Amino acid sequence: MKRAIIPVATMLAIQVMVSLSVLSLSVMMPAVARNLAIDPKLVGIFTAIIYAVAATMALVAAGPILRFGSVRICQAALLMAALGLALNALALVAATILAVVCIGAAQGPLNPASAHVLAQRVPREYFGMVFSIKQTGVPIGFALAGVLFPQLLEWVGWRGASLMAAGGAVLAALAIEPLRHDLDVVASASKPAGSIWRSIRFVLSHDQLRVLGWSAFVYVIAQHTFTFYLVTYLYEHCRLSIAQAGFLLSLSQIIGTGVRLVSGGIGDRLPRMQLLGWTGILMTAGCIATGLLAPDSPFWVITLVVVAYGGVVISWNGTSQAEFAHLAPPGEAAAVASVQTALAFSGAVFGPPLFALIASAVSYRVAFFAVAACVFAAAVWQIAAARRTTAPSSPQ
Repeated sequence: MKRAIIPVATMLAIQVMVSLSVLSLSVMMPAVARNLAIDPKLVGIFTAIIYAVAATMALVAAGPILRFGSVRICQAALLMAALGLALNALALVAATILAVVCIGAAQGPLNPASAHVLAQRVPREYFGMVFSIKQTGVPIGFALAGVLFPQLLEWVGWRGASLMAAGGAVLAALAIEPLRHDLDVVASASKPAGSIWRSIRFVLSHDQLRVLGWSAFVYVIAQHTFTFYLVTYLYEHCRLSIAQAGFLLSLSQIIGTGVRLVSGGIGDRLPRMQLLGWTGILMTAGCIATGLLAPDSPFWVITLVVVAYGGVVISWNGTSQAEFAHLAPPGEAAAVASVQTALAFSGAVFGPPLFALIASAVSYRVAFFAVAACVFAAAVWQIAAARRTTAPSSPQ
């Protein structure tokens, strides 16, 4: 594991920087919308665009990763994020739309690139923990964006904040250049990448990967509806203040980061698909409990439910990615991860708008129950698939 420390730390740092860029527009949107005279609710559309572009870029990432190396692709992603942030600083609606596309393009190739590096550098018995550590870069990046950008908005305004974040992304791209030779040395020995459709067919025809991939699609719906709608739900439905709701969201992210690491460690000891299935059962219970909250629910009950649900709903990503890497044929971790990432990001595109539609047309409670039903079906599917598997998918 000693030789894996630098690769893991590098991929974690890159994930943090790009995740910070992804959430930057959401944090700055009130100021951006006021200056550009647009509706702040457009942040939902912008988020969908980011993940739609990210899903597309993930699918086409495997070939360039094998051809140019994971670090070079990560550098390109960081520079693309920097370009997006710089475009946003132009204070033009068209430039902001282009910025959203660039940030989505930066997000797409990260998971396949990380999988290519880590699958060849990390012992398989540590896949769960290592991939979970890497995935903590997402909540860390989101948390940093929530802390840094409000301060930068006060000091230098939203345009200055965008440019400073762009500069940080450029510096990160330059900082990892000395590591490129060591981390990408294995890439040249890998066999040429197959077509995108070959990777898709492989995943969808594989008994376990098919279940894992579609379950990731559903789990991301639960994760993103929680992350992006919790504050609004607690404010509008449960009558909490924005400060109280924001605090509960932050607390759930912190707890969830710890649970994610625990889940990764357990996944190195028990069959990961079975673990993911039972995680889905807990997610189902948390989603139902969140939907059952009422305006007169005591604050301590709301806190308990939200933190418990939030802790488990963001805990599964690293374990899922680890199992994809474990089941991938030698040298094809990037190709398999590309399909998994595209499926997961597609859930982020379709899930939140459908949740909002149901919540607006019927109620938040029905929207949460609909998500819970989908998660429950995916969880049962994974548990059943794990029981059908004759060979364990991870060390016992």
